This record gives sequence, structure tokens and C-alpha cells, in this order.
Amino acid sequence: MKIAILGTGTVGRHLAQGWLRAGHDVVLGSRQPEEARPRAEGLPVAGLASAVADAPVVVNATPGTASVELLTSVGADALAGRVLLDVAVGFTADGSLSHPGESLGEEIQRTFPATRVVKTLCTVDRKLMIDPDSVQGPSTLFLSGEDAEAKRTVSGLLRDLGWPTDSLLDLGGISTARGQEHYSLLFIGIAQALGSYGFGIRVVEEAARPA
Repeated sequence: MKIAILGTGTVGRHLAQGWLRAGHDVVLGSRQPEEARPRAEGLPVAGLASAVADAPVVVNATPGTASVELLTSVGADALAGRVLLDVAVGFTADGSLSHPGESLGEEIQRTFPATRVVKTLCTVDRKLMIDPDSVQGPSTLFLSGEDAEAKRTVSGLLRDLGWPTDSLLDLGGISTARGQEHYSLLFIGIAQALGSYGFGIRVVEEAARPA
């Protein structure tokens, strides 16, 4: 499968490496591909329109405060029908969430109604995204989105990164992306307490009680 990853930062490059190892055809999309290539670590880089052109899956790994503007420059027609895996979270200059009332995932879905948006991967650090066994136990990864087929496609791509099926938790519609994005504030607090971003979280269900 061809995957177009919009954004040439560390998250985009990590995801590209992970999916390349799994055998996918990956290209990074940039507004300024010539300037981005030196920091792309040998990964292919193309302009936004070229990257998206024949990719059934598009990954938004851009800064959350710029994501909608950048996707708008790609165009609603170009994104129509495609699965858009949204990883981004937006922060303001003072460290607050840029989307306190709704999620970025919701804004993207509302702005591009013909695009099949799935929010995931924003609750873990870039290393854990592509190496779920790098922590001491299993972690939970969440999915939010309206389109069941799109979530199945994304789940397959997550499994290709090493995430087992029982680690994937479907939260429901795109409105549940708010919880994923708001967790980023707790994530930062945990990272500061541990002195490390190398951790995951696990949803543990209530123990069954004897009848």
C-alpha cells in the first residue's frame, strides 16, 4: 500500500521507517520538498499534491495548529474518499491545547466530510508508535472515527507496526478523539514525573467476581 505522510518532522519520519520495514510504499509530503530532503534521512519526499495523488492512506503528522490549513492547500477533492490517519495534536504558545472544545480530528472531519478520518497514535511517543515492545508490558492504543472500513484499514497498519489486535481499542465516533487529544496534557505530566517519554498506558478491566 502507498502511504502519504504529510509532515517531515520526527513523528512522520519514524512512522515512515516503521511502515517501510513492513513493506509499504511510503512518501513524505512537504510544502517545500527541496528544503525538506536533507533532513528526511534518505526517505522519499514529494510536494503535497504529488504525495497524496495515488495514496489510499494519508497520514497527518503536521503540527496540529497548522493541519487544517495545510490539508486545505491539498484540497478537499484530492482527499475525498481517502483514509486520513490523524496523529496530530495542537498546542498554543503557552502549552495549552489549541482545540479545547473539540478535537483536531473532529475539525478535520467537519472540514473534509468526504474524507474518512481516523484518530490514533497521538497517545504515545514516536518511538513507541513503531516499537510497542520497547516498554515492559502491553499498552493500549485508541482509535476514533466514523467509518468502520477506514478503522479496519488503520488497524491493519497499526498491526504492521507491531501492535497486537488486543492492544487496539475502538472508542467509537470521531467525537471520542477529544479524549485522545486531551490525554496529551496528562502524557506531558507523566513524562515529567518519570523523566522519560518511554511509557505506554494500559486499559485494565474490572476483575470478574465469583457468582
